[in-house]
Amino acid sequence: MSGSRSSAQKHWRPAPLVTGSATLHLAAIAATVVRPHVWPWALGAVVADHLLLTAAGLWPRSTLLGPNWTRLPRSAAARGSVAITIDDGPDPDITPRVLSLLDQYQAKATFFCIGARVQRYADLAREIVKRGHAVENHSQRHGHNFSLLGPRGIADEIRSAQESITEVTGIRPVFFRAPAGLRNPFLDPVLTRLDLRLASWTRRGFDTVRQDADRVFNKLARNLEGGDILLLHDGHAARSRSGQPVVLEVLPRLLATVTEVKLRPVTLRSTLT
Repeated sequence: MSGSRSSAQKHWRPAPLVTGSATLHLAAIAATVVRPHVWPWALGAVVADHLLLTAAGLWPRSTLLGPNWTRLPRSAAARGSVAITIDDGPDPDITPRVLSLLDQYQAKATFFCIGARVQRYADLAREIVKRGHAVENHSQRHGHNFSLLGPRGIADEIRSAQESITEVTGIRPVFFRAPAGLRNPFLDPVLTRLDLRLASWTRRGFDTVRQDADRVFNKLARNLEGGDILLLHDGHAARSRSGQPVVLEVLPRLLATVTEVKLRPVTLRSTLT
C-alpha cells in the first residue's frame, strides 16, 4: 500500500512537495523585494514549481500531493486479497450484469459511484450494497474539469457525493477516487476534513476507450498478485467489436484467473481492519 491514512487522522499534514512549494513562493517574493533584479530567476523557479505540481496531479498513482492507495495493505496482500474496483456507475444496463458475474464467483468489489447517478438509480445502488459490495465516492457529477477546481469547488463535489451516497445506501463512503484520477494540491485537505482516503489503482485496462477485450484483460491479469487494486468501468464502458460492453467480456475471465491463482477479491474497506 502506498500512502494509507488512519481513519482517526483529522488534521491535515501537507505533503513535502506542497510544503516546499509554499516555501518557494514565499522565498521568491522575499527575494524580489530585497533584490528586485532577481525577479526573472524567481519567476522561473515559481513556474518550474507549478509545472511539477501539475505533473504530480496528472499522475493518478502519485503520492507527491498526499496519501494515495495504489495497493492494499501488506496484511491484506499476504492473505492473497485483491480489490476489483468498478467506476462511473451505477448503470442500469451494465451494473446488474456485473453484479451477477460477481455473484457467480462469490467475489466482492468496490464500486466508485457518481453521486448524481446514485440518486438517479437509487434502487440499483442499494442492490450493490445488499449483495455485499461497497459503494464509494467518485464525485457528484464526474466533471472533466474536476482537477481544475479550486478548494470550494472540489469540496462541493465531494461533499455532495458523500451526502447522495449516504442518503441512498445508508452507508457513508470512506474512500474517494478522483475523476480520471486527476487532481490538484487542494484535494488532500478536503479529503482529510471529510475523513476520506484517496484510492487509485495498481493497474487499469483503459476499458473506457479500448475496444479490444483481450488487451484490457491482459493488462489487468498479467503478473496478478495479492495486494493489487484493479480498475474497470460499468459506466462510460467502451464497446467491443461485437457491441458488448468491454467490462462484461473482461470480468468473467478476470474472475476466473483470480480464482485459478488462489486470490480473493475483497472490498477496499474490508482491508481497513
